[in-house]
Amino acid sequence: MTDFAATKAMFDLPEDVIYLDGNSLGPLPLAASDRVSDMMVKEWGQMLITGWNKAGWMGLPTGLGDRIGRLIGAEPGTVVTGDTLSIKVYQAVASALELCPDRKVVLSDNGNFPSDLYMVDGLLRSLGPDYELRVVAPEDVAANITDDVAVLMLTEVDYRSGRIHDMKALTELAHANGTVTVWDLAHSAGAIPVDLSGCNADFAVGCTYKYLNGGPGAPAFIYVAPRLTDRARPALSGWLGHEAPFAFDLDYRPGNGIERMRVGTPPILQMTALSAAMDIWDMADMADVRTKSIDLTELFIARVEGTCPELELASPRDPQQRGSQVSFRFTEGYAAMQALIARGVIGDFRAPDIMRFGFTPLYIDARDVERAVEILADIMQNRLWDAPEFKVRQRVT
Repeated sequence: MTDFAATKAMFDLPEDVIYLDGNSLGPLPLAASDRVSDMMVKEWGQMLITGWNKAGWMGLPTGLGDRIGRLIGAEPGTVVTGDTLSIKVYQAVASALELCPDRKVVLSDNGNFPSDLYMVDGLLRSLGPDYELRVVAPEDVAANITDDVAVLMLTEVDYRSGRIHDMKALTELAHANGTVTVWDLAHSAGAIPVDLSGCNADFAVGCTYKYLNGGPGAPAFIYVAPRLTDRARPALSGWLGHEAPFAFDLDYRPGNGIERMRVGTPPILQMTALSAAMDIWDMADMADVRTKSIDLTELFIARVEGTCPELELASPRDPQQRGSQVSFRFTEGYAAMQALIARGVIGDFRAPDIMRFGFTPLYIDARDVERAVEILADIMQNRLWDAPEFKVRQRVT
């Protein structure tokens, strides 16, 4: 069984703060500071450019990819880290489209993260006027997997509500129709058990700064199914995805397997911090994480609904249909969240009226939940949110 008391002790959590925003940015692993400092002083400082070989920097993207792969049900050698999630979305969808040259529709839903839709819209505009991004309601996705759809691109866990798409069922339906799947795991990796191999997924992407606790700007990852790795052409043909990057050929030849999905120089400082976070994840079993997550979210919902009648549950009530987050609607949700943050309970707000709370058992326990609800109830019952300073919108909500 995962020892969650031990994992909680491995994070640098500020005193008197209950952190319920790990679904947006995970907290700092205690080991990350020393790990990055050592890398800068002993590797970058002393090895200089020889660190690429001596310190193994060049292998970090695939090494970290395999460690992430364990959490998302990916076969060894099918995940690589680097770049940003938006870039990985572009890569995956572009490669998927080329596998279906006679089709020109990408299907998604209006619960998808807007950046995913922006990236695909930009890609399709570059490809020409015949291409279409078709966006439907989440509940209508299955009915819209028609014979003109090349790519089904979905975020498995809705960033606002936490609603979960059925990856296995939708992937099976897509494949029966000749459609390639791209799954965004931004709110899945480290939050819920994922089985990319068992679901026969084609492509998947995700970030590491949320539940995986890699830090702000931590690198993204991309998965390509083994049956496709040597067929998928990387549209972003970066030099480190080349078959022989240090041959400096003028003509691009894609590398072998998942290596071809590398683009530019890997961010070694960020990957070093991520490695410290993955040390903690190496101690965790995703089945245990899921069980504890459901316990915490069920407790939170019950306590909030019992003390804060003004708040309306915006997440699925069935925990099996919900990721590791809980969202409530409130017309003054922004102000209420700012008041809550001022009292040391950190969640976040998503327009137009969503108060969003993330639960990561690696560092959140039942006592945190009980105390957070006590503070929230005080703010709601005494209208402490109704103060001018809490209504001023900041750049990041």
